[in-house]
Amino acid sequence: MRYLLSFVFACGIFISCQAQKDTYTFKNPSRDGTGKYFMGREISQVMGFAGKNWLERDTREEEENVSLAIEKLPINSSSVVADIGAGSGYYTFRIAPKVPKGKVYAVDIQEAAVKYLNDKSSDLGFENVEAIKGGEKGPNLPLNSIDLAIMVDVYHELSYPKEMLQAIWKSLKPNGKIILLEYRGEDPTIPIKPLHKMTERQAKKELEDNGFRLVENGKFLKIQHFLVFEKVN
Repeated sequence: MRYLLSFVFACGIFISCQAQKDTYTFKNPSRDGTGKYFMGREISQVMGFAGKNWLERDTREEEENVSLAIEKLPINSSSVVADIGAGSGYYTFRIAPKVPKGKVYAVDIQEAAVKYLNDKSSDLGFENVEAIKGGEKGPNLPLNSIDLAIMVDVYHELSYPKEMLQAIWKSLKPNGKIILLEYRGEDPTIPIKPLHKMTERQAKKELEDNGFRLVENGKFLKIQHFLVFEKVN
């Protein structure tokens, strides 16, 4: 029996490693890239929390029309929202007043960001904001509890997009939604590094392969996609 269990365990490890090998491919990294590819797209390097001043720049509202993006979110006063890759909380603390009876989970993988989010939430007096330390393969959110997950210029940096999408799928309520805001990869005039932009076609390809369907492509932002995907049950 001991040898049988060892064999089964070894087989499980092999299958898991083989599945990851089939999911991701690796090449020499390009500029700003990791060399890791998912469904033909090279995953970009991560912008660290040291870049939070760029997230909080005075020109961001004018450049990205954040107020309009938040106005268009499919939420109500009691919605539970997850801001995944929250960073400095630029979106978190603008969404929180919109859901006074609900909650905003501000998720980030970096300890410095989580501490900053907790401190800022306390300073601003938001009782409906909870900072959570996420992982590379999942946001560590409660199962079947989220109405809307939003990633703002984050998805292209995920080290394990397949695993993350599957974890988000589990955290969403039935018919829950996920929104990607990504700089438009179709437009070469947008002054953002290529790997930090995405095309609608690529985003649709990746999410539809992982349990979501595109239900809205908002074209009202100046330089970003506003892609709304719904959980497929």
